Amino acid sequence: MKQRGVTVWFTGLSGAGKTTISQAVSQRLVDAGCKLEILDGDIVRTNLTKGLGFSKEDRDENVRRIGFVSHLLTRNGVIVLVSAISPYRNIRHEVRERIGDFVEVFVNAPLHVCEERDVKGLYKKARSGEIPQFTGVSDPYEEPENPEIECRTDLESHEESVNKVIDTLKQLGYLEDE
Repeated sequence: MKQRGVTVWFTGLSGAGKTTISQAVSQRLVDAGCKLEILDGDIVRTNLTKGLGFSKEDRDENVRRIGFVSHLLTRNGVIVLVSAISPYRNIRHEVRERIGDFVEVFVNAPLHVCEERDVKGLYKKARSGEIPQFTGVSDPYEEPENPEIECRTDLESHEESVNKVIDTLKQLGYLEDE
């Protein structure tokens, strides 16, 4: 499969399915012979943005750093799959403007569904006050206004979400069958 560099930015609440969908998209792309890189928010926070907290300023800086690395890879023809809550619209827009080749994927599931899926127990800790500034509970999540893709993980199958991403990348000219 032929490819053009692009950053595919999966945003949504914790537990919405960002990492799950991005990993499945990654597998499909690897199977098709594509060059790609995955920047998962949890992994990035332990390496690239270690030491940043969860204030609005630190969250914005976290997203800027992910965006910087994504930009470098994208301009060199790599497909970059970013899976990060990235709760604030303005910083997502800033990163989109810097990168240019950018596809926003809103991984959308209602808060109560994300709380039911809470495998890490984070929502429970946030509700009890153990985790301050938790997105969706005590800190806002600003939904994308015009994402290229919306995956409703409470209403559609995993495969439908993955197909939406692959199909959109083809429609936008980032992927092409040889």
